[in-house]
Amino acid sequence: MAADAQEVDSGAADSFEAFVAARSGALFRTAYLLTGHRADAEDLLQVTLVKLYVAWRRVQRAGSVEAYARTVLTHAFISSRRPARVTRERVVEAPPELPVPSSVPEDRLTLWPQIVRLPPRQRAVVVLRYYEDLSEQEIATALGCSPGTVKSTAHAALRTLRGRLEGERS
Repeated sequence: MAADAQEVDSGAADSFEAFVAARSGALFRTAYLLTGHRADAEDLLQVTLVKLYVAWRRVQRAGSVEAYARTVLTHAFISSRRPARVTRERVVEAPPELPVPSSVPEDRLTLWPQIVRLPPRQRAVVVLRYYEDLSEQEIATALGCSPGTVKSTAHAALRTLRGRLEGERS
């Protein structure tokens, strides 16, 4: 991996730096929406940028550098959420507590905690579709699946969200 990083010439490094300067804010926003935590989003963005830098020559040959970067970001997020074979400890920000239902169920702040609880692939589809406003084809490309899989995953995510929100109203 270090040998690959050394192969990046100064012109490629300049274009990488220009890409990072121009698009890291948008990539961070997507990372934050996927992870739900600033520190996790920063880590996810860092992992993504390292992977992009190492493969920058290949990335530049891609049809869209931003789409390639978004794919790397989403794959890194989904991979990071796979359970480890041996889990010794789990770090959490605060002890688990039951969420307090909002008095106004239409408040979009009520929806976000439910989105965060979705499985990683469903959350990725919801974020890319409804927050990033990508088409089903663009999401399928980013996730490496078919548009039909995107549709069924979105359907399952929305069904889960509806069920949880109806449960809060009761």
